[in-house]
Amino acid sequence: MPQFDATTFPTQLFWLALCFTVLCIVMVRIALPRVAHVLDARRSHIDHDLQGAETLKAEAEQTLAAYEKTMAEARAEAQNLLRKAAEEMAAQSSAHQAELAKKLADQTKAAETNIEAAKTRALADIRTVAAEAARAATARLIGTDIDLAEASATVEKMLGQRK
Repeated sequence: MPQFDATTFPTQLFWLALCFTVLCIVMVRIALPRVAHVLDARRSHIDHDLQGAETLKAEAEQTLAAYEKTMAEARAEAQNLLRKAAEEMAAQSSAHQAELAKKLADQTKAAETNIEAAKTRALADIRTVAAEAARAATARLIGTDIDLAEASATVEKMLGQRK
């Protein structure tokens, strides 16, 4: 292998130094500035993106705060509407119950009046029936036909004594 030949070492070292120097100069003058430029561009692009993200985050937080405020107001309004509706329903219910109670009281009073009238008619009918029964019984028992007015007076007299 020629690279291990000791007689060629000085020339190999010369070309190594020359190539290394040229390569270093090319790297320092051409490649490294381009790489530095690309890295700076990436850094500035990343910084710009981070600033944009922070701006968007702040806007999102503001939007979220506005949304939460709107939702809280909407919930409060809904609760207020529900409370008002419940109060209106309670008022309507109590008014309806009062109306129904008045109607039932009127119907009860009318029914009591009808019952009292029926009772009075029934008592009058009972007196008439009792007078007729007494007249018929007298006619059968003693064979005498008495006047209806006389029989009614006798029934009234007997009922008056029982009270």
